[in-house]
Amino acid sequence: MSLYSVNLIIKIEKLRKEMTDVALKKGITSKESLHISQELDELLNDYEQYKHQENEKHKHQG
Repeated sequence: MSLYSVNLIIKIEKLRKEMTDVALKKGITSKESLHISQELDELLNDYEQYKHQENEKHKHQG
């Protein structure tokens, strides 16, 4: 696992916790919750794209 993917996973977990905390305090539809959710979506998309690229690399190597 690369440093990039580890850092991405750490950021994702941190944002998940933050989103849960904010949603419990301010509501799931609060502007802050929605903003964090959008950030989290972007990170999750980045991670999925990274995994896909890594899988493609391994397909072509083997």
